[in-house]
Amino acid sequence: MTALIGLAGAGAFGAALAIALAKQGQNVRLWARDATVVETMAQTRQVHRLPGAALPKTVSVTADIADLADCPSVLLAVPMQQLSRFLTLHGKMLDGRALVACCKGMDLATQKGPTALIADACPHATPMILTGPSFATDIAKGLATALTLASTDDAASQHMQGVLSGPILRIYRNSDVVGAELGGALKNVIAIAAGIVMGAGLGESARAALMARGFAEMVRFSVRLGARPDTLMGLSGLGDLVLTCTSAQSRNYSHGLALGRGDRTDPAVTVEGVATSQAVLRQTLALGLSDDMPVTTMVAEVTAGTITIPRAIQALMSRPLKEE
Repeated sequence: MTALIGLAGAGAFGAALAIALAKQGQNVRLWARDATVVETMAQTRQVHRLPGAALPKTVSVTADIADLADCPSVLLAVPMQQLSRFLTLHGKMLDGRALVACCKGMDLATQKGPTALIADACPHATPMILTGPSFATDIAKGLATALTLASTDDAASQHMQGVLSGPILRIYRNSDVVGAELGGALKNVIAIAAGIVMGAGLGESARAALMARGFAEMVRFSVRLGARPDTLMGLSGLGDLVLTCTSAQSRNYSHGLALGRGDRTDPAVTVEGVATSQAVLRQTLALGLSDDMPVTTMVAEVTAGTITIPRAIQALMSRPLKEE
């Protein structure tokens, strides 16, 4: 099914999606806010953040957001903490079409997920979220990747599933938007913790335990907010958790690894799990769930600099004994 797909955000993930969709036979219009970057991509057909990956001829690039106005669907590959501002600036022009969030996390200012931000800014749009275990480099190389597309509009979801699916991307539908969003957001927090464990030299066994207990937190928190437990067992939860807790390609895991080793971290690298941990901590306090979210609390406190890693490890290991 050939369609003109708009894609806002030409970072590594947005560009990778554009490449994959073009290879699957779609026409893609890729927007980046930096006109210089757009000019370079248009001339070289290369993407700075994806070395060796070339933009197919069916990907056009633009720095004018108005060029996405005639795209019936637009994928929003904008970092989570920048999505609200992006929608404030451009939401009116994008309203009335299918808007697919391709970011993972929770807005620090509002504690909302991406589809809620879309719904607030674009009341006539059809909000969706595309999430699951995926690295931009794998997608750009054409390696098979399975993702979850979550929406409360089943007809629109089925249509978009057909548009996005192909030899590279296999898309599964899900009506549990809350579960899909929270799975993708919370796994970033647990990935930071997994990186801390490995960076601090605690070993593979400790990481496995951390992942299991962290996943239990993900399920508890998500169910409390209305998610279905089976959604967390799928691609957007457990699948993404396994990937991001075990690979140095994950920015969140790598950030935790650096923290655990005592290395300097790069402030220019987007690490969504840091802001998400703060947003989730605020919600856990409001919901009275603090005792049920020890790993998330530890990550929020360590990344905020209010507790040392040795003290955080001691606090986790000295918690009251209980039944699993």
